[in-house]
Amino acid sequence: MPLVGIISDTHGLLRPEALAELQGADHIIHAGDIGAVEIVPQLEAIAPVTAIRGNVDGATWAQGFPETAAVELFGRRFFVIHDRGDLAFDPAVEGYDAVVSGHSHKPGFETLGGVMYVNPGSAGRRRFKLPVTVATVLVEGEGMVPAIHEIG
Repeated sequence: MPLVGIISDTHGLLRPEALAELQGADHIIHAGDIGAVEIVPQLEAIAPVTAIRGNVDGATWAQGFPETAAVELFGRRFFVIHDRGDLAFDPAVEGYDAVVSGHSHKPGFETLGGVMYVNPGSAGRRRFKLPVTVATVLVEGEGMVPAIHEIG
């Protein structure tokens, strides 16, 4: 069964624990605030990557990444946006199966209107008292099984 690894808010720090947790992913999504040019190539050593830029990604190297992305993976449509609050359309109406976002550093997932919303939390430096996390989504038959993994 295909596995999608999801990471966000690395802010220039890609922990070995994050890389270890993402091993075995068939595709990786980075939901922005990458923070350093070397992050995405390290993820690409594991699996193909869809990455977007977040609000801290203002450097010249980051301009090559889009602000949002729509990607079909393993028969599912994912929409990737850094800040879920900026979502300006109804993903269910547009036929998306999942929305991936970051920004808040608060990991979690929920299903609304048949669309799974996944925030992997922050995988970079610890912020506030929030955990350091990544997420995965297992594509299983007609469903998807999300999980949050604490890495630090």
